[in-house]
Amino acid sequence: MTATTTLLAAEPATARRPRRRREPATDLPPRSVAPGPVARIFGIIALVIAALYFLVPVFWLIVASTKNNADLTSTFGFWFAEWNLGANYESLMGWTQGLFWRWVANSILYSVSAGVIGTLVAVMAGYAIAKFAFPGRRIAVGVIMGGLLLPVALLTVPLYIEFHALGLTNTIWAIIIPSAVSPFGVFLGMVFAQSSVPTELLEAARIDGAGEIRIFFTIVLRLLGPAMVTIFLFIFVATWNNFLLPLLMVSSAELKPVTLGLYGMMSYFSPDKGAVMLGALLGVVPLIILFFTLQRYWRSGLAAGAVKG
Repeated sequence: MTATTTLLAAEPATARRPRRRREPATDLPPRSVAPGPVARIFGIIALVIAALYFLVPVFWLIVASTKNNADLTSTFGFWFAEWNLGANYESLMGWTQGLFWRWVANSILYSVSAGVIGTLVAVMAGYAIAKFAFPGRRIAVGVIMGGLLLPVALLTVPLYIEFHALGLTNTIWAIIIPSAVSPFGVFLGMVFAQSSVPTELLEAARIDGAGEIRIFFTIVLRLLGPAMVTIFLFIFVATWNNFLLPLLMVSSAELKPVTLGLYGMMSYFSPDKGAVMLGALLGVVPLIILFFTLQRYWRSGLAAGAVKG
């Protein structure tokens, strides 16, 4: 017996088995439903155009925030000229009397508060409509659908009249409470509750003796997590970008959001446009951070309501 035969005999059986080659994991769809070469090329072109549509204005804003008024009109708009970022920041702080970051903090406070309150109310209302039978259920759905058709600007003046009668104008509640009411959020909560909360699970929890409040806060909220992120983002962005409501409700400079504060700077007879552009750029940074932080939950939330069962 040769030495090679002796070594092969001494090796365990598992060592002599041929190892299977692991195929690399891929997220590509099956070949039967995969797009063809032409469709893939058109898809890539469409994605590139969409990316340029969203990214080019941001790049222009970054470039414009480093220029003064003369450079904004005399130089190429999509490239840098003389660096005036420090002077623009000093002008921004001087014109706003040091209140710019206060305005940013106000926008964050209004948007986060309205988002949290509005998300909880929307999910509770949507879950109740989707999973409970009560008199007036169809009327409630009709009212919600009607609220989706009404433009927000149409309700601003009636809201101002009501809050003025209650003595709540020029307070933070005059912005938070109206912004938290979202018919679209209730509609999304209803759709997600219908598709993501099994009725059998609720019945099992009731048989085990759990009350409705405990079921909602321990079971339903966990199942509707992606939906809550989606609703929160919609309310947050809508509150952050709202301009007409704060314009009517708030008169104190300390309570202004960043959108209203920058508007006041642009209404000046000779505004420093580079400083305004810098303020607009700094004002969208919290939105960018929020979307990058919650984008994976947002994507899963948008897809969760599209599958029945």
